[in-house]
Amino acid sequence: MEPVKERRWRLRESDESAVAAVAEGAGVPALLARLMVNRGITDAGAAGRFLNAALADCHDPFLMGGMTEAVERLLAARRDGEPVCIYGDYDVDGITATALLMEFFRSVGFACFYHIPNRMEHGYGLAEAGVRAAAAAGARVIVSVDCGVTAVTEALLCRTLGVDLIITDHHTPGETIPDACAILNPHLPGCSFPFKLLSGVGVAFNLLIALRLRLRESGGFAVGGIPNLREYLDLVALGTIADIVPLTGENRLFVRFGLKELTATRRPGIAALKSVSAVTGEVSAYDVGFKLAPRLNACGRLEDATRGVELLLSRDPEEAALIAGELDASNGERRQLEQEILQDARARVEADPVDRFGIVLASEEWHPGVIGIVASRLVELFHRPTILIALMEGSGRGSGRSIPAFHLYNALVTCSGNLLKFGGHKYAAGLSLAGEMVDLFAEEFNAHAAGVLAPEDLTPDLLIDAELAHHEVTAALPGLIARLAPHGAGNPAPLFLLRRVPILDRRILKEKHLKLRVALPCGAVDAIAFNLADFVCSGVVDLLFSPEINVWNGRESLQLKIKELRNSVD
Repeated sequence: MEPVKERRWRLRESDESAVAAVAEGAGVPALLARLMVNRGITDAGAAGRFLNAALADCHDPFLMGGMTEAVERLLAARRDGEPVCIYGDYDVDGITATALLMEFFRSVGFACFYHIPNRMEHGYGLAEAGVRAAAAAGARVIVSVDCGVTAVTEALLCRTLGVDLIITDHHTPGETIPDACAILNPHLPGCSFPFKLLSGVGVAFNLLIALRLRLRESGGFAVGGIPNLREYLDLVALGTIADIVPLTGENRLFVRFGLKELTATRRPGIAALKSVSAVTGEVSAYDVGFKLAPRLNACGRLEDATRGVELLLSRDPEEAALIAGELDASNGERRQLEQEILQDARARVEADPVDRFGIVLASEEWHPGVIGIVASRLVELFHRPTILIALMEGSGRGSGRSIPAFHLYNALVTCSGNLLKFGGHKYAAGLSLAGEMVDLFAEEFNAHAAGVLAPEDLTPDLLIDAELAHHEVTAALPGLIARLAPHGAGNPAPLFLLRRVPILDRRILKEKHLKLRVALPCGAVDAIAFNLADFVCSGVVDLLFSPEINVWNGRESLQLKIKELRNSVD
């Protein structure tokens, strides 16, 4: 099977009446109105709230099912001095959620500790060994973060051990809901919380909002001792961006204000993480997703995720610098493993003569902490739902990623007869199975994918926000687009089409990047196309690009960041 060679250039279809209404009602340029309509913001009121977002726009956390029960149980634990265990997960979402609750609980007088399972020993989510360890350490309440909504057996174990379980999660629930003291998950049937797409740390943050409110109402804070929840948004932004949930609604609010907290760097651990990641100045969503989060993630993928929590909770700059250095080294090791597994997996897919609708591969040579990243790379290359499985001692642990037309969690439900455990959502999931079931699972998964996907679904789309005339490309364009930031999943950086652009100069950078100088009415403009050095240009090209301001030697200039280009056809 060959990698995808072409992507469809597809111009988004905008509701022109909505564009006109937003432009007039919100008093914004027509292009900005079009970009918002393309992102589902179709009336002037919503546009105004989007552009002038405030934390006061957050929904009432008590709209979330189970919130009242969770808060009452936690307040009782605080009053009676009962130990609370925060049971996290080993990815960035779980690490940040664990640190978030630990810091807040400590600040308001809880007796608390945390537990994060070892990926190699226990796999994803609540596990019997972890629950028993928490109970043995004295926990009377366990609060799960970023996991637990499918932990039916583990919830029963908590009951048996006399431990009250509060689940906070954002993954898709199974058919059977765990018997817990309270479950906070916007996806639960009947949950009235309006925004359903929170990350795990976003659900945990709503718990903090509710706890703080009840403590304040009951006089539970000393004078001047009310925690400022804005200061916790750096952790929420880290986990939200890393988990690739849509940056819309509440998520966008958390990230928008959380990036300011990350820039201010109140925590020694964040300062140390930024230092080893070479992140300076104003922190962007890109910095989080591609520099900070991978290093924080590396500890949970290869070793012990508790080092990530220790980094975020550290108040000692020397200790923080030491841990950050360890995480940076782990990230380098992770990248090397990732490349080795990617080369192996890609070669196996390309050697397969069958053009499959779904990819399932397994190996005893693969590290389970890295296969999720590699699955994402294979999805980018082949545009097929992909599951990679690391085999160890007769069992397998898998991680999957998907494409827009395929709901991965629903597929695992269909194929669950071959699985021991699974969980996740539309685009990402984890699973475990017996080693001898891999081939049967692969056949069933591919058959399901073939029944769900049409051939056209296997060609990726590049969605274009607007086709611009040459004179519309000016140095003011990046500033206009910045009003929509932060960009990410669900709120992508706008992509524009520019036809018949004359090339003035062409250069190759670092043997793999293409640097063009193009002629526009505003003057000669640089355009950079990463990893497209092999493209053979004619004198005139069509560009898909995002505009940005490039800073070099203190000077600012307009630059076009090319997503894809083609030679113009008369």
